[in-house]
Amino acid sequence: MLRVIRSLMLGLLIGTAVGLFLGWVQFPASGRSSALSDLAQPYRDEYTVMIAAGYTVDADLAGAGERLGRLYAELDGPELRQAIDRVITNSARSLDDISLLVGMARDLGQLTAIMRPFLPPDEAGS
Repeated sequence: MLRVIRSLMLGLLIGTAVGLFLGWVQFPASGRSSALSDLAQPYRDEYTVMIAAGYTVDADLAGAGERLGRLYAELDGPELRQAIDRVITNSARSLDDISLLVGMARDLGQLTAIMRPFLPPDEAGS
């Protein structure tokens, strides 16, 4: 019985050593850096919602603009408006998420007709 336990322990140690050698020395993982603009569309939309949620908490329009600038080429161009319109019309996002996006778009000067119904009642008419 003692011989079996010793054999198992030796096997575990040798297997761990070989695995560490192969993983760290022989075939190490190479780092890969991708641009945010390379994300698939659903993940871009999710990232945009996360930026809007952060903006709602900290009210840092410059910071939100900087983060959005990594994802969209121009904040004053049609890309951001189209992304928010697409989220409103094509996805199953919650009303809270849509309200976050519309509030951020309003503050960035990117409001469209599709977004207006999601503004608070006192702002919808303006």
